[in-house]
Amino acid sequence: MSDRPEGLSAYIAVTAAYWAFMLTDGALRMLVLLHFHTLGFSPVQLAYLFVLYEVAGMITNLTAGWIALRFGLTSTLYAGLGLQVLALMALAQLDPGWSIAVSVAFVMCVQGLSGVAKDLAKMSSKSAVKLLAPSESGGLFRWVAVLTGSKNAVKGVGFLLGAALLAGVGFDWAVLAMALVLGAILLAVVLLMPSGLPKGKKGTKFSEVISKSANVNWLSAARVFMFGARDVWFVVGIPIYFYAVLSDGTEAGNRTAFFLIGTFMAVWIILYGMVQASSPRILRASTRPEGELIRAARSWAFALFVVPAALTVAVALSPAPQTWLTATLVVGLLMFGALFAVNSSLHSYLILAFSKSERVTMDVGFYYMANAGGRLIGTLLSGLTYQIGGLTLVMATAATMVLLAALTSGRLTDQANEVTA
Repeated sequence: MSDRPEGLSAYIAVTAAYWAFMLTDGALRMLVLLHFHTLGFSPVQLAYLFVLYEVAGMITNLTAGWIALRFGLTSTLYAGLGLQVLALMALAQLDPGWSIAVSVAFVMCVQGLSGVAKDLAKMSSKSAVKLLAPSESGGLFRWVAVLTGSKNAVKGVGFLLGAALLAGVGFDWAVLAMALVLGAILLAVVLLMPSGLPKGKKGTKFSEVISKSANVNWLSAARVFMFGARDVWFVVGIPIYFYAVLSDGTEAGNRTAFFLIGTFMAVWIILYGMVQASSPRILRASTRPEGELIRAARSWAFALFVVPAALTVAVALSPAPQTWLTATLVVGLLMFGALFAVNSSLHSYLILAFSKSERVTMDVGFYYMANAGGRLIGTLLSGLTYQIGGLTLVMATAATMVLLAALTSGRLTDQANEVTA
């Protein structure tokens, strides 16, 4: 890294901006979920609140890669941070006197704006790693693992922050405080961003967004199933199940439930981020050829499948909440988080390894469009499966989607043998 001081400085600035964004993103998700659950929203209605967030993410990722290549990575990064500030300020205008239908529509629109913001910031940050990281001795894997792992740890703190702010100062003051802090960070990043990122390239055609690489396309398909498997329990199912177990319906009981649920979600995300950051060491990436890492994508996905499959059996054996089942879920989902982190980190490395530098923003944008598509499917299924079949159907759906991710990952090939689509 010593021979790339400008690149390292830009990498640090991008990572810091991404941390700030993900802190508010995690807090906002927990604020919205718990606040509207206490207002009486059903699991399906709660899922609807996040639908436009994911749809907006898909559309944004499809176009953001082209926009970044055309206008520069710093432009899309600043736009992502700025739109998140606007989304937070808009949520503070929510009127408790509105009907449920109006409230749902309003929050969906604001969440859609936040989804655009999140994926602009994510695409910018991940693409920057490909352009700034050293190529020798697994440098690319290390840098992307640090960025991805640290941002998830920060997002986990955001979950805890969101629950704590909701219990401490209420919904309106929480979102306003976050808007103020993120706005200050955006100003600092704009003023202090060092050189090292491309400024934009005129004449880039939008038709070039769709990748011709079979590996990029198969990896994107695996990403759909992988993140659908996570969000099918993460978005609605498990938080609402834990709320039913932990809250006695009183205000004090609600506060306790908020804190415990927020703590669990925070610990899960932080563990996830820590394992992601350690994935290069776990996979011995610096000493293994790329071909072995490609084959590892399938084997690690099969290892992940075992966890939701076992939890499905455990929940089916005890449909009513019990202490042993709650403890089993906590341990099992933490194991899921650790294995999922290795899978996710491996995917994040492979998409950059498969992408060519001249079109990295478009390949990364296409890949994260698939990522958002998986989250959208998982979000919809989270509320629907919990309402239809409870936690048993939620975990069975997660297991099925992980299995599909493993089978899809098996289609990846060494780049020397790759055929273009």
